[in-house]
Amino acid sequence: MSPSIRTRNQSLGRKELKRLNNKKLSTRLEEHVVISNPGDMGIMYPGGETAFKALLSARFCAAIWSHITDCDETFNYWEPSHYMLFGQGLQTWEYSPAHALRSYTYLLLHVVPAWLYHRLLQPNRLLLFYFCRCLLGLLCACCEVYFYKSVCREFGVHIGRLMLAFMVFSAGMFISSTAFLPSTFSMYMCLLSMGAWYQRKYELAIFATALSVFLSWPFAALLGVPIAVDLLLRRKEYAKFLQWSAISAAVILLPMIKIDSSYYGRFVVAPFNILYYNVFTSHGPDLYGTEPFSFYFINGFINFNFVFVGALMTPLLIALVRWLVPLKSRAGAYLPHWLSLQPLYLWLLVFFSQPHKEERFLFPVYPLLCLSAAVGVDALQKLWFRLAVRWHERGSHYLDRTAPVALAAVAVCSLLGVARTLALYSGYHAPLDLFMELGNLGSEYKLPPDQTINVCIGKEWYRYPSSFFLPDNRWQLRFLKSEFRGQLPQPYSPLPNATTVIPPHMNDQNREEPTRYFDVQHCHFLVDLDIGAESERQPNYSADKEHWSVIKSIPFLDAARSNKFFRAFYIPLVSPQYCRYAPYNLLQSTSLRLSRRDAPAR
Repeated sequence: MSPSIRTRNQSLGRKELKRLNNKKLSTRLEEHVVISNPGDMGIMYPGGETAFKALLSARFCAAIWSHITDCDETFNYWEPSHYMLFGQGLQTWEYSPAHALRSYTYLLLHVVPAWLYHRLLQPNRLLLFYFCRCLLGLLCACCEVYFYKSVCREFGVHIGRLMLAFMVFSAGMFISSTAFLPSTFSMYMCLLSMGAWYQRKYELAIFATALSVFLSWPFAALLGVPIAVDLLLRRKEYAKFLQWSAISAAVILLPMIKIDSSYYGRFVVAPFNILYYNVFTSHGPDLYGTEPFSFYFINGFINFNFVFVGALMTPLLIALVRWLVPLKSRAGAYLPHWLSLQPLYLWLLVFFSQPHKEERFLFPVYPLLCLSAAVGVDALQKLWFRLAVRWHERGSHYLDRTAPVALAAVAVCSLLGVARTLALYSGYHAPLDLFMELGNLGSEYKLPPDQTINVCIGKEWYRYPSSFFLPDNRWQLRFLKSEFRGQLPQPYSPLPNATTVIPPHMNDQNREEPTRYFDVQHCHFLVDLDIGAESERQPNYSADKEHWSVIKSIPFLDAARSNKFFRAFYIPLVSPQYCRYAPYNLLQSTSLRLSRRDAPAR
């Protein structure tokens, strides 16, 4: 063998050995940190396993510490679920067979796992509540990590890791990720459908969109419009679109109609009913919840701080990058930004223009806010590199010279997100903590045997966390008169087929129903916030020492007397000086005499 040939073979051997060593190192690192492909400059980013651990930790924190931010979650989802499990719960007009706006099929997705857990381990009802929440957190984390991997593939690992940081630490994701709401389920399906779309798995994208539309919220079809545009107008795959749309409708909608019709006792297509009520009736959703145009801007900044601002500015930043920065065009294998980010801006355009505004209406696009903000930060880095970096350093990659921009964005947004989360917990968690005390009363004290225990609530009715916080069916929630003049829910009928019975005294126009109110003289316990003010319909029960005694009190944020910034973002050692708290009280009737149970023999 000639020396030249031998030298070449030795060189090849060294290269192969180096390749194998790098492969082993990459395998060891892949569990925690992934080395990106050459096109991403060899930057490191969290692998799927590490991303899942971070997301799951954040979602379990939300499951345990997040309060219920919307009474619709309690009365339209937790209460019917409690009825399906224990035969007792509160019913709203949406679940009356006369209207049938809500789907029992959607409830069954949550009730079946809870029923299995209850049958196997016989936990108390409070544990069932948190078990369901933890399941929601697990499902959310799984969907998020799938979306994260897809974003890394479509937009690059730098944008992917920015988005991951925004999702983990944002207060908006903390609030929405474990909420028992159709808009939260639509958020899960948005993560799946967008993730599948970015990986060109159109079949899954269509099916996930259909799940969101039929099973949770018909208006989520808006998020599927860009996918349809891509599939029909750009790729011309009409047969695939029609085929999978038909398959999805048959697989999801037909069983759903069967289940809901069985529960309601008549033919019901719940998605059509809610769509008809909100779009085609004269009053529709505008009876309540109408807010000014600024509502979503304020809530968006509070829940996402500069992530929200960055998401709104991203289209402008992308345009500036294309104008000022000489970059190679995105390869044909990638979606153009105007299409891949379109679902977010289409959603914002439609919902910002509606008079009926609620925080939960933006839940489905919360992950897309994080993605768009990450794209915006990346665009800002490119602009910074183009305009601020010296000419002799232009030969390097823009990520090497603009890392402080990304680090500053992540640090500021993460700190503000954590500050907002702490503010929510410290200011608004009292109702859940207070209702937990009812379980302790049942175990520590002797209650009147074979007697209904009436737990009453007046102006705080919308903060009731659900019947899962009551020890058993002997305990009943009762409503007292307050300044709220709308329609309150009422208990399901005691008949075996209660879901098929049209309940009396219900309307679809939010008119006050006096039949809901209970005589305060028959209340055993009462939950009330003592802010020092009272009216004829809202007396200060805590000050009435003759009839009530305080047995548990927890501080609750008095927003009206607190600084706007420090009540929104909790700053240790500073916020307590600028915020005021009122006692959230559990009151016991003085006519109810309780004695402690005998201690168990040792």
